Amino acid sequence: MTVMLGVVVGILAVRFVLMSGHDMLRASVLQRENYRGHRLPTAAGIFAVLAVLIVEAGRSALGAFGLGDEPGLDGVRPLVMFACVCFGLLGFVEDLLGTEEDRGFRGHVRALTRGKLTTGLLKILGGAAIALVLVGSAGDLVSGKRLVADAVLIALAANLLNLFDRAPGRAIKVALIAWIPLALVAGTDPIGVAIAPVIGAFIGLLGDDLREKLMIGDTGAYVLGGVLGLAAVLEVGRGPRNGILVVLVLLTVAAELVSFTRVIERVPPLRFLDRLGRRAP
Repeated sequence: MTVMLGVVVGILAVRFVLMSGHDMLRASVLQRENYRGHRLPTAAGIFAVLAVLIVEAGRSALGAFGLGDEPGLDGVRPLVMFACVCFGLLGFVEDLLGTEEDRGFRGHVRALTRGKLTTGLLKILGGAAIALVLVGSAGDLVSGKRLVADAVLIALAANLLNLFDRAPGRAIKVALIAWIPLALVAGTDPIGVAIAPVIGAFIGLLGDDLREKLMIGDTGAYVLGGVLGLAAVLEVGRGPRNGILVVLVLLTVAAELVSFTRVIERVPPLRFLDRLGRRAP
């Protein structure tokens, strides 16, 4: 029940922030063409980050007055908030300054050999740095190999979800599918409760994303992927984490070779789920 309450609070918080800051979406700097050539505001994932910040501020204030956990007793929530803000910042830079040139990891590396640091490569390197900080701050003593492996898992999760963000609502749907088994494993423990408002905030943006009123952008996809990766590292045992890491590596490599959109369109169940709730062409 605590997890569902967190999800609901996240939904309400992001709707409040979106309603209050709706005029921000009209800023010309945020306008981008979507997959159909329609110009929409991007980087709307920043509203989810702001919503989670409001929720966490409220939790801290209420805890200080004896309603809920006292501030400082739950070390997971600051980690989740750190992931939201930092991954959101990297994604926001990409949404504002990124171009269609030098796409993909190989494209970013080629650009670097020409002496050009792309926003995409900055996002990848920054994501790796954030992941290392998160794993190193988790509180458990781990070996160097384990720290690197868990950091790679978080960074790849953030990057991979960003690669799915090629159609309205797709990234959020993929995140929800990944969140369900994590939520079942975590239950009402601190990790499950901490990520619930994040999931709720993006659920609150799903309808507008599907109706092509906005795009969560790299800002939103990077936050969602990073938080889910962090949750997996904190909640799942070493063996299953290794399995998740292998899957993430394989999917990341596959993304360089094939189009996820084409694969989804060729598999009827995936195509149905992908198009569910989306505006007709």
